[in-house]
Amino acid sequence: MASQTTASERASRKIHTAACLIIGDEVLGGKAGQEDTNSHDVAKWCFNLGINLKRVEVIEDDEAEIIEAVRRMSERYDLVVTSGGIGPTHDDITYKSIAKAFDLPLILHKEAYALMKKLSKPRPGQPEFNWDVDSPALRAKLRMVELPTDTSRPLEEQFLFPCKDLWVPIAVVNGNVHILPGVPKLFTQLLNGLTPIILPRLSDPEGKGLTRISISTPLGESEVAEYLAELAARVEPKGVKVGSYPQWGKKRNTVTLVGRDREFLEGITPEVLHYVKGTLMTTGKEDAMSDAEE
Repeated sequence: MASQTTASERASRKIHTAACLIIGDEVLGGKAGQEDTNSHDVAKWCFNLGINLKRVEVIEDDEAEIIEAVRRMSERYDLVVTSGGIGPTHDDITYKSIAKAFDLPLILHKEAYALMKKLSKPRPGQPEFNWDVDSPALRAKLRMVELPTDTSRPLEEQFLFPCKDLWVPIAVVNGNVHILPGVPKLFTQLLNGLTPIILPRLSDPEGKGLTRISISTPLGESEVAEYLAELAARVEPKGVKVGSYPQWGKKRNTVTLVGRDREFLEGITPEVLHYVKGTLMTTGKEDAMSDAEE
């Protein structure tokens, strides 16, 4: 679908925006909560790196849905992360669907396969797996290392192994679609492992990210709406977003200031505190957020 030049350009350009695609029937069926964790982790990860996460979508294990979504996201956003659908069972169709989306073959990745054999351990009570005899179980395992591959591009640009203790690679398709597993522990580990790889491509290469200042106010949203509208228009040229979030069933609401210029944010905070009769809750990065805001 995309030319070598296009994929190479996507793989090297600065990262300003991102999107996350959660794939799985169980999510839409209300059965699983792990993908909610993954999307939340992506949001925190992007926030801390200063990447503008523009979209999170949840779709079913459907080839046409996956193809449409990854093509659109790859075109619109600098970085795309997918979660789920890369296991050994019949409904794990993410690799196959993304390969089809960009007209790529599925090819056995020899390094991933070698690492799989080296690092995979049998569960307690199970015998050692026989990797030398063809079996349904072996074919199922092979599906997890048959990856979308652009044979015209270097393999090291398409398959990343950021975690030495994991055989699971991050397959990078069309230069910017990063395919990750849905299992939260693996997803988070690989996502964090991706950080040093993409840091040089951020607009802020030091990865300082965004700052969020949260203010608790006893005033209702209607009482602060006019002031916040005026404030938002005034600080927008400085790249600051003003948010207002009601806390249902509680006596206080939350006002937030988010931006890259921490000094500027701290400079306008006393004014906001005054006009919303508020109390400062927290200042800093996402991982320093207080549970009081939840």
